[in-house]
Amino acid sequence: MDMEHPKRFAETAPDRPAVVIGDRTVSYAELEARSNQLAHALRSLGLETGSHLAVLMENRSEYFEVVWAGLRSGLLVTPINWHLSAAEAEYIVVDCGATALVASAPRAEIAAGINAPALKVRLAVGGPIDGFVSYEETLAAHPTSPIGDECEGNWMFYSSGTTGRPKGITPAMVGRPLGEPTGFTAMVRFLFGGDESTVYLSPAPFYHAAPLGWATAIHRIGGTVVAVERFDAGEFLGLIERHRVTLAQVVPTHLVRLLKLPEVDRARFDLSSLRTLVHAAAPCPPEVKRAVLDWLGPVVHEYYSGSEGIGFCVIGPEEWLAHPGSVGKSMLGPVHIVGEDGGELPPRTEGRVYFESPNGFTYHGDPEKTASAFNEKGWGTFGEIGWVDEEGYLYLTDRASNMIISGGVNIYPREIEDALILHPAVADVVVIGVPDAEMGESVRAVVQPVAPPADSAALEVELIEFVRDRIARYKAPRSVVFLAELPRLLTGKVARRLLPPEATR
Repeated sequence: MDMEHPKRFAETAPDRPAVVIGDRTVSYAELEARSNQLAHALRSLGLETGSHLAVLMENRSEYFEVVWAGLRSGLLVTPINWHLSAAEAEYIVVDCGATALVASAPRAEIAAGINAPALKVRLAVGGPIDGFVSYEETLAAHPTSPIGDECEGNWMFYSSGTTGRPKGITPAMVGRPLGEPTGFTAMVRFLFGGDESTVYLSPAPFYHAAPLGWATAIHRIGGTVVAVERFDAGEFLGLIERHRVTLAQVVPTHLVRLLKLPEVDRARFDLSSLRTLVHAAAPCPPEVKRAVLDWLGPVVHEYYSGSEGIGFCVIGPEEWLAHPGSVGKSMLGPVHIVGEDGGELPPRTEGRVYFESPNGFTYHGDPEKTASAFNEKGWGTFGEIGWVDEEGYLYLTDRASNMIISGGVNIYPREIEDALILHPAVADVVVIGVPDAEMGESVRAVVQPVAPPADSAALEVELIEFVRDRIARYKAPRSVVFLAELPRLLTGKVARRLLPPEATR
């Protein structure tokens, strides 16, 4: 089997672009040289196989120089969400035990304040940060040849922490031979058509598991990664045309924003190169997906998984049209729907979704949280509620932790959100439960309007009626609050814990 590693393409296709961001292009030869220089620097500063490297940067070309230096030195690499507060970022750096932190100058405010006793190495990319050494000068002092003890590192991702503190997901192992094939690259190759000719477009931030995992998988098979600093719907379509993008991976929020572009703007671009558009990370309203299929044709694929790796479902475009709303069949091991009593439920009955999985996992330093993800049979769950049909296709209702209990009735926000996002005045929406003296909780929609409403009371009434026309009346919001922007993580999930007090009381 061929070696799956960018160093192979530094030899066979040195000038091929590995990374394109804005006006910066990094060739495979440059990626190889710079990641080798940093690998030498980290070894000279005392990082060994199994040591920990944390990365705090916006999407920029150096991101891949840094992660490939770590992955070829047997290090555990933890990307940090730069939208976190300094305290939250510090928590992750301390919790994972990082001995090296690479941060970019635009993130200086967060990086400079991180107090982590184990940190031996602090490198600043693209400008100075107090207490950090220059990344560029550090690289310049080291050779571009490989280190002598290259081996595979691994990721240690942190869960996004939409409801509480992020949790580190301990990986299986480090130290495998360099370039040994991985299940992830097999998925990109065989399920989604990735190969050397692939041009992959990522509109998402690299601190999240999926975009970073996909982009590095593309490097392992010799394709080109095109990325943006932040998502803009028009620019996204322009990049597909300009770079002849063949594969892109998005979250449903991106699809909603693309569909909200005026038809005339969408029609301006030649999107014929796009063979595969994959979405994941959050539930996609069925009407949104249907509209994208109508627009782009049968190129829309979906998968459902999590950083923990205990379950993986996938569904192609024709399959989805035959099973609308499904996230597909389980590819790793059987899926089970489990009731409150722990017993398995029959098809078309809602319960908690569990997977029989060959992969275990542990949350770093949290045996209780780890144990809560498994039942007594050893099946694992991401905490979702859903059901399966007679053919084994899985349909998700919502996360158990998002459930609203109003007057003793379970209400899942997702169904209401899926209805509201279709209203032309709604740019984004999250549905929550707020305390209610009579009902325990009542349903509230927190809406980011397309434009500030001229009469918010009238729009509130209109949106509530809009939902009542589409789903059971008792599920419709009792109240609507308008916010200029929702605290949506760029991974596609709304950070409910970051909603302002005026939205939640």
